[in-house]
Amino acid sequence: MTVRSILSGIALAFTAYLSARSLLWTLPDTVERGWLLIAALVLYLPITWLWILLPTRRRSAGTDEAREGMRLTPPRWAVGLALMAAAVVPNAAFAAVSEAGRSQPFVTWVIGGIGALMTVVMVRRRPAVAWTGTGLLAVSTAVWLGPLSALSLGLVGSLVWVAAAQLITIALDRVARDAEQLSELQQAASAWQASQSGRQRERRLHVQRALHVAGPVLGRTIETGGNLRPSEKSAARLAEQSLRDELRSPRLLDDGVRAQIDAARRRGTIVMLFDEGGLDGLPASALQSIRAELAGIVAGAASERLIIRTSPHHEVAVTVVGRTATVGAGADEDDVDLWREIRRPR
Repeated sequence: MTVRSILSGIALAFTAYLSARSLLWTLPDTVERGWLLIAALVLYLPITWLWILLPTRRRSAGTDEAREGMRLTPPRWAVGLALMAAAVVPNAAFAAVSEAGRSQPFVTWVIGGIGALMTVVMVRRRPAVAWTGTGLLAVSTAVWLGPLSALSLGLVGSLVWVAAAQLITIALDRVARDAEQLSELQQAASAWQASQSGRQRERRLHVQRALHVAGPVLGRTIETGGNLRPSEKSAARLAEQSLRDELRSPRLLDDGVRAQIDAARRRGTIVMLFDEGGLDGLPASALQSIRAELAGIVAGAASERLIIRTSPHHEVAVTVVGRTATVGAGADEDDVDLWREIRRPR
């Protein structure tokens, strides 16, 4: 059993108790039109129970309510029925009796009954309708009983019920909004923590790879006091270039790409990598496909210089440019003999 079903049961019992008082005619000689009392009861109970039990539909929230998502509200035809009950039921009950019977409980029950209906309307997120119906009740009772008598016979209680329902509804909405914001903050904190953990793991991998690549060279350099053989100097240069690759373009690299770049450098090719963020947001499967194609391009390249650069273009992921010095030209003049673009996987 849910909280809503319990509250609905209490509301049904309470409104049934209020309306049952209309059948206890303590002064039957004051009843001039008994059928109006019965008609008021027949009109009131179905409309009130409809508002209590009616399944609500969702409508789009307004600008200020957008953060709260969708709001539950009854349909417009139910609103019309509630306002009709607020206007007709009190006037029918008071018109059914003489002036001497207007202050009797079997007549004044309509004050509490309509107040209870408007309380339900307020809880169902229709504050304008609830206060409009309460206003109609106040005007009707003030006309038939007089303002002071209306207030003393239950109008104050109805006003307090509707006002309390609005305050509770506002408080619950605020709690729900705060809970939603807290949930969003928790999700953002969890995402940030996960990203930081991923970056820490990535940094550890980079450090381990750097130690694996540069460790032997640094050890040999310290051991010989910097007096390295030509082959050792060449290995040191390759290690330095590999470390630069790891720092500049880690998202371009995997074991296959590293192996082909190392092989190209050993052949004498100058390889430069630049990662300008073009691969950010790509899934692992897309990165694997791009890296596999890049490794194949590097393996087949015969240029003297290879420039590998990520691209922010929405269709191109990586651009590979190969340049070779022109025979007989200056040292700074060379030709583009390789141009390849790796497309973004769709």
